[in-house]
Amino acid sequence: MQRYAINKLIAWKESKTRKPLIIRGARQVGKTWLMKEFGKSHYKKTIYINFENNDLMREHFSKDLNTNRIIEGLELEYSKIDVDNMLIILDEIQECPKALTTLKYFYENNPQYHIISAGSLLGVALHENISFPVGKVDFLDLYPLSFLEFLEAI
Repeated sequence: MQRYAINKLIAWKESKTRKPLIIRGARQVGKTWLMKEFGKSHYKKTIYINFENNDLMREHFSKDLNTNRIIEGLELEYSKIDVDNMLIILDEIQECPKALTTLKYFYENNPQYHIISAGSLLGVALHENISFPVGKVDFLDLYPLSFLEFLEAI
């Protein structure tokens, strides 16, 4: 299957002003598939974290907003991070509100990392007193397959 949004992700990857990316969209439009497919086809390695079912990583991101500590923890749990050839995917990020806030600090302190996140109903699911990284992230809105994508898929 081919999604045209892959082209937007390629442009994001190559951008000199790349910020962490948040993919927004309703449930079941293909956010997770798109992120994994992009990681598989455009990076040597991908770290995939689903905050819905990964208590260890949810706890790790919830401790504080120190991006260097977070990266060290990811390297302990997964593998050494090759900045130019590794994609970090944070799925269902609404389940770990501090991870969402951390995106701001990745942009400010460690912009070299390629980080994509996604979550359904992000605007609705967030809790009070959670800082949203306005201006510190890029957004991609994902919708169900277009008619042309559907035709190509069948």
